[in-house]
Amino acid sequence: MLIAVWIVSGLLALAYLVSGGAKIATPHEKLKTTMTWSEDFATWQIKVIGIIEVLGAIGLIVPELTHVAPVLTPIAAVGLAVVQGVAIVIHLRRHDDPKRLPANIVLLLVAVFVAVARFAGV
Repeated sequence: MLIAVWIVSGLLALAYLVSGGAKIATPHEKLKTTMTWSEDFATWQIKVIGIIEVLGAIGLIVPELTHVAPVLTPIAAVGLAVVQGVAIVIHLRRHDDPKRLPANIVLLLVAVFVAVARFAGV
């Protein structure tokens, strides 16, 4: 089970590093073409979301790996689950393409899995 949690945590961290990094590094005008929801947010808000995602990704791996404040790992997973919950609400309110929701739901469920497993001591 421990190996599965590490693999899932690594994949989740990678997904958030890529997504958060794109939000931080990509100009807002270009993001609007690929992430249409970003039209409703200011540039600084998008950057903050990206920073939260990158910090969450780091929090999924580093504390548990280094054994320095490992309680931060499940807390980071809970935070990322909240990010996805908010993302789902935003997509639903915007009446975005429903094909985008499964990815958000999967990320939410994976983050919850990591949080539960890490809080359980796995």
